[in-house]
Amino acid sequence: MKIAHHATDDTLTLSLDGELDASSSVSLDTELTKPEVLNYRKVMIDCQRLNYISSAGLGVFISHLQRFQDAGVKLVFFNMQDKVHNVFEILGLDSLMTIVPTQQEATAV
Repeated sequence: MKIAHHATDDTLTLSLDGELDASSSVSLDTELTKPEVLNYRKVMIDCQRLNYISSAGLGVFISHLQRFQDAGVKLVFFNMQDKVHNVFEILGLDSLMTIVPTQQEATAV
């Protein structure tokens, strides 16, 4: 999986490309653990090219939820493919995390 970064003054966007599984989740966890991530008001996750997410990948996001909330950082997912979105829905994570259809909506959240 590839992770591309784009940052503005208050928003970090991570674009995920490929499959987020046990091996690639380590890279994502490393990115989200960096102290400077908490300097942003919002972290947006572009899932347009995310083809698959495993429980390990979901675990990375879940493990950072409280840290982000405590720091006042909003985590927003957008451009999620139906098969990936279904995984979030089945596990009830769509009620814990902000998932919107488009980048424009993610920016407005």
